[in-house]
Amino acid sequence: MKFSHAIVEKNVVILALLTLITVSIGGLVQIVPLFSIETTIERVGGVRPYTPLEQMGRNIYIREGCYVCHSQQIRTFRDEVERYGPYSLAAESMYDHPFQWGSKRIGPDLARVGGKYSNDWHVAHLKDPRAVVPESIMPTYAFLASRPLSVPNIQDHLKTLRTVGVPYTDDMIANAAADLKAQADPDADTSGLLKRYPKAVVGKFNTESPELTEMDALVAYLQMLGTLVEFSKLQPEDLHQ
Repeated sequence: MKFSHAIVEKNVVILALLTLITVSIGGLVQIVPLFSIETTIERVGGVRPYTPLEQMGRNIYIREGCYVCHSQQIRTFRDEVERYGPYSLAAESMYDHPFQWGSKRIGPDLARVGGKYSNDWHVAHLKDPRAVVPESIMPTYAFLASRPLSVPNIQDHLKTLRTVGVPYTDDMIANAAADLKAQADPDADTSGLLKRYPKAVVGKFNTESPELTEMDALVAYLQMLGTLVEFSKLQPEDLHQ
């Protein structure tokens, strides 16, 4: 028996019913398999929540609109990997709210900028971009070097992030204010900080001011980007679990 499409096309009820069935089948095919796996994010060691100082720096990064010109996602193309480093993994952004993948690159990608330059270079670049990169069109952020970092609610900030899935422990929250100051003080006891946040970069990032400034926080954030995962120790199968 030959089926006539005219029957479906002329009957709104039948067309709507068949459309609903088709969409439902397509949705189930995509959704049901996800219930059989524990997570859609690869298991990669080293990824941790941001330190309080890094988190404050990230807030400043977002506030100043840095994400508009800089992406934080290296795609799996050869030219990007050769220029920026190993391609980005979903696990590296699992604690980002919101993530900073970006959609355009007026400036270079920053996913692996951590450790690439010294603290002094970052401060000089942020204060006067053209002093270190003559062709840069980036605006200046010299005011960050003299603006004190205000963090009256750092514990509440971490508690809020914990409610959306960032695994800050009670110990991390209780020591948040102390950890924030210790990370920017080379003379402080940072054993607790480094135990809670492995690979945290410790030092006075903005040496031009004895106070803790917004420049300290922003540079601390930039210096950790891309440094947590040791790609040299990863096997190909680790990225597909």
